Order: sequence, then structure tokens, then C-alpha cells
Amino acid sequence: MRMIFVNLPVKDLNASKDFFTALDFGFNADYTDEQAACMIVDENIFVMLLTEERFKDFINGDIADAASTTEAINCLSANSKDEVDTTIEKALAAGGSEWKPKMEHGPMYSASFQDLDGHVWELMHMAT
Repeated sequence: MRMIFVNLPVKDLNASKDFFTALDFGFNADYTDEQAACMIVDENIFVMLLTEERFKDFINGDIADAASTTEAINCLSANSKDEVDTTIEKALAAGGSEWKPKMEHGPMYSASFQDLDGHVWELMHMAT
């Protein structure tokens, strides 16, 4: 079974943990310390929130400024349009920023936000 670990640099690890906790994500304590937090997205999907200092240990070059450059779109599926809207509302209430307006394309409904460090997150519901 494969797993995915998305690694993201953060300026303030505790603030980022608080932000994603407000969006109902949990953390694996075994892989969380003062420099990193392992956010659980699903059974095999994790996001490693790494302090910028720790993130630099894993890269060549500079850290992208996610507030001014889109480095990636982290898209998560949602079970309903309501879940999309509710998650976006939670993100904005926790200090996130609006990114793109809500979009509806046939059976797909999505909305997006930027987290505290400018990383883009999209929630997508795909009707079947």
C-alpha cells in the first residue's frame, strides 16, 4: 500500500497546527515535534508541516513564497457541497484567505483558500 506525504514549509508551526486543527485535522504525535507536525488527512495521506529551517534540510535552492507564487494546489475531495462550503468557512474563520471563487463545472463543485503561509488548498465534491 502506498502512502503520500506532502511536505510544506511553515513560518509558525504552532499557528499552523492550530489553523488545521480548526479545520478538524488531527496530528500523529509520533512524527510531531518542535520542528515538524504530521497532519493526518486520511489513512494513507499525510501533510508534513515543517518549520522553514527544517524544510531547508530537504531541498535545494530557496523556499518559494507561496503568498506571491502558486507552488501547488493541494486538492482534497469532499463528500458534499456542504462539506466544501463548511471547510472553507472554517479556514477563513481560522485566519486563512480566500483564493478563487467557488466553481461549479457539471458534476464538480469546488472552492479554495490559502492557509496561513499562502499554500493553496482546494476542496472538491464530485457528484456521481
